[in-house]
Amino acid sequence: MKLYSDNDIKIAGDKPSRDIKKNSRTGVGSGAPDKAKIKAAREWGRAVALKFVQDAAETAVSDEVYDCEMLIQRRMLLSFTATVGFEQYCTDDALSGVAQKSFIDTVKSENEELYRTSGDTGAYSFYYLAFRRGGEVERRMGQTFAMLCSHDGDPIYQELGEALYCWFLSVVKSKAKELNQ
Repeated sequence: MKLYSDNDIKIAGDKPSRDIKKNSRTGVGSGAPDKAKIKAAREWGRAVALKFVQDAAETAVSDEVYDCEMLIQRRMLLSFTATVGFEQYCTDDALSGVAQKSFIDTVKSENEELYRTSGDTGAYSFYYLAFRRGGEVERRMGQTFAMLCSHDGDPIYQELGEALYCWFLSVVKSKAKELNQ
């Protein structure tokens, strides 16, 4: 039996997340992003949110969408994809947060019902677990989508989830390029 000494234990400071968080563009202690970048991040979040709201409106009236559970899971997957897309395509954590907040605020102001049905933290947890595992993220998103739609292992639902993830991630990326993020 190996005993560990107190030297193996590290005590976190008052704000450990702030101490640990990296910011690859601005570096430690260099201050907040400038106003133009903040405005661009807000516009990016708003543009992605408007596409999300548009998609929700189109699928809500489509004859092809007859499964309410699948519709709700579609919204959650797209909302999750926006979140990770902001993180992926923005090198500044603060600006990514600004874009995410703008996304949420825009969805809430444009469609309160969509806002309420697209933020289930339980589903987000499953998507984050799949996302963080690394490797074949698209396939894992599809599998998770199928599972959350109560069609675990169904290749059609898996492919649909994968396609939705890839499509909306490309939307987030293209909006970032349009707005020079």
